[in-house]
Amino acid sequence: MPKLPRWTAIEAERALLAAGFQLLRSKGSHRIYGKGGRRVTVPFHSGAGLHPKIVKQVLETIEESRELG
Repeated sequence: MPKLPRWTAIEAERALLAAGFQLLRSKGSHRIYGKGGRRVTVPFHSGAGLHPKIVKQVLETIEESRELG
């Protein structure tokens, strides 16, 4: 399996918005995006990179949304 990219929260947000996700709500430093029945939460902390598990979750959610149409 190839290495996951190192993303910041802003880069993850750009990828989600480009895939058609919408900002549903935010609570504290976390933003929740959704499209259809899929939801994903992205933590926004100043200047910090996202944990690889979060990046993997975002990428998988985008891929699943594309498969479903």
